[in-house]
Amino acid sequence: MAVEEEGLRVFQSVKIKIGEAKNIPPYPGPNKMRDCYCTVNLDQEEVFRTKIIEKSLCPFYGEDFSCEIPRNFHHLSFYIFDRDVFRRDSSIGKVAVKKEDLQKYHGKDTWFQLQPVSADSEVQGKVHLELRLSEVITDSGVVCHKLATRVSECQGLPIVNGQCDPYAAVCLLGPSRSDAKKTKVKRKTNNPQFDEVFYFEVRTSTETKTSSCKIKVSCYHYWYFLQPRENGNKSVKADELGSLRLNIVYTEDHVFPSERYSPLTDLLLQSAHVEVSVCVCAYNSFTVDLFLHRVRVFPPHTGHPLSFFPRDPNTIFRGNSLTSKCIDETMKLAGMHYLQVTLKPIIDEICTEHKPCEIDPVKLKESENLETNRENLRQYVDRIFNVITTSGVRCPTVMCDIFFSLRESAATRFQVDQDVRYTAVSSFIFLRFFAPAILSPNLFQLRPHHPDPCTSRTLTLISKTIQTLGSLAKSKSANFKESYMAAFYDYFNEQKYADSVKNFLDLISSSGRWDQKSIETPIMLKEGFMIKRAQGRNRFGMKNFKKRWFRLTNHEFTYHKTKGEGALCRIPIENILAVERLEEESFKMKNMFQVIQPERALYIQANNCVEARDWIDILTKVSQCNRKRLSTYHPSAYLNGHWLCCKQSIDSAPGCTPCTGGLPANIQLDIDGDRETERIFSLFSTYMSKLVKMQEACGSKSVYDGPEQEEYSTFVIDDPQETYKILKQIVSAVQTLEQQHAQYKRDKFRKTKYGSQEHPIGDKSFQCYIRQQSESSTYSI
Repeated sequence: MAVEEEGLRVFQSVKIKIGEAKNIPPYPGPNKMRDCYCTVNLDQEEVFRTKIIEKSLCPFYGEDFSCEIPRNFHHLSFYIFDRDVFRRDSSIGKVAVKKEDLQKYHGKDTWFQLQPVSADSEVQGKVHLELRLSEVITDSGVVCHKLATRVSECQGLPIVNGQCDPYAAVCLLGPSRSDAKKTKVKRKTNNPQFDEVFYFEVRTSTETKTSSCKIKVSCYHYWYFLQPRENGNKSVKADELGSLRLNIVYTEDHVFPSERYSPLTDLLLQSAHVEVSVCVCAYNSFTVDLFLHRVRVFPPHTGHPLSFFPRDPNTIFRGNSLTSKCIDETMKLAGMHYLQVTLKPIIDEICTEHKPCEIDPVKLKESENLETNRENLRQYVDRIFNVITTSGVRCPTVMCDIFFSLRESAATRFQVDQDVRYTAVSSFIFLRFFAPAILSPNLFQLRPHHPDPCTSRTLTLISKTIQTLGSLAKSKSANFKESYMAAFYDYFNEQKYADSVKNFLDLISSSGRWDQKSIETPIMLKEGFMIKRAQGRNRFGMKNFKKRWFRLTNHEFTYHKTKGEGALCRIPIENILAVERLEEESFKMKNMFQVIQPERALYIQANNCVEARDWIDILTKVSQCNRKRLSTYHPSAYLNGHWLCCKQSIDSAPGCTPCTGGLPANIQLDIDGDRETERIFSLFSTYMSKLVKMQEACGSKSVYDGPEQEEYSTFVIDDPQETYKILKQIVSAVQTLEQQHAQYKRDKFRKTKYGSQEHPIGDKSFQCYIRQQSESSTYSI
């Protein structure tokens, strides 16, 4: 989800490797050891938590976390907590990295000192104040000053334990010190609207006839950052709380409207039609995503959707051609849900059971038995093979269409080889899809973190066996370099395995759809506690909010009083008409979304902004092909007899806002073409010097007939004249976009006002912002 700015979308994403902590202070007791975990927070909103490492003062976590950041933030924070024997959590220390400082640590392993955590220092949010100082002369001629302070509103206050019931307190400091005056408490909101005015009498000094009081705020009609109380942090010596090793990769994509990217996009897309491919310069997943978004890679009116099918069969099976990259990226985008439904249950079981499966006699432990390990491994391979070869009816239609094209094109082009119609498909579905997912389940969202070494070895052996089973090679034992693998594969030298593979490949390479639900078994996709509002199914029931355990399968979305109990409500997937965010103003609650059904909407609050986005994404994906999906919805709730968004009084009135989650049924790929082009532009801009050097090399080779100059000897250029022409166009398009980005920054810089809602008074990043924009403007000019 993008953060909208004037005519521009800003996408923020972060990838974090949480390594280890060291020198944690010992527990003040005889045991000394601690049970520690680490959380990742956007400001003070927790979005991720590691597993607990028990009995250690130097806990190793080794966990990865990545997410799209759906809102603005000021600090990326990491907290180390200790859980005691009574399951009480206490904070040991924190690392808080300012947003503007994230680039300093980009992609580097860095040790950060843990800083103390106290209630006074944990401050977040901003306040809008209006101040008016007036002079009043009384009947007796005495001059007094009155200060009127209007507390208008606050924004972004922290949510503690799922709650925020704020009030504001205002007081004067100095000679005119006064007792604090408080606003009314605003329930269940971290963006309270107060709009209350307080009056203070300001005493003046008789010597100077001027006010000598000290006040916390002294300007009129501005936004202010809330600050910690003075001396809120205790002084702590370096290394007293320990340190934490992190690797942080933070990226921002500033995306213009589509028309700004047309010259670069059109140039990139030419590589599907010309001999000289622009992708020689930008050959990465961004380029592939752009092809999938803008090129009709699989038009429904033709039998062969892959119009740029390679001539060399080796390129299909093993090489990284543009076609294979497109298919790989399509399988990742369209097949993630398919992978989860097919492999996640058995992968979870393997990672939980920790059965020994080592079959290399050299690596066998003394306590293990080789035959027992072979049997454990054989059972795992058999089960995974069965779930894969019986999953054909769940294969996404997009993938089936591509496999159908591969099969038909391969059979037509390579008529001598009768098995090519199978190997063309199996080389993608087994070699490039299932085998990598089994080998590294954390990279395919099948596991939250990388498996332990023993389990990782088991998954490696399974992946190699499954890959060979799916290859349909004539002599399969010869595919293994290791003798112990060749011996193990004898278990599977039966015709039934080859027949199962061929039946599976026939099914997924056939054009058409199936009724998946009539065959599928329920597979759990996501579960967890959230807060829901009563749906009003009971006419006289109260519509209050309750914490419930939610569970999503490929069949239904349910909620329960607690985990393991029977469902209180069941929503079939086909009854989900849309899944959209709910505006905070509806219930004064953040991170809310709505699951819209034919009769009513279910309003749900997630625990944080990242989890809300994840639930919306997976619910949208699992229901996106429903025939009755809505095209419009109401972004606010129906309360007190009308919709808050459009004020219509009929509860069944059509929506007033276009839905955001729908995807065309024939494409089913969620790709933002403008964002992909912006990423390609960023790569070109970063390596502009190399592009210019390559352009010079082409000019040198096309002008001079003979050996290349030594400084250009690293380039291999088949057609220097054509490449020179394309590189010149790339450089021109990139420079134009650079100028547009610079102009946007200059315009934004001119409009920036200190004390505005965007840059409140007390924002320590403002001076950094001023410096960066001044340097950028000077450089651009």
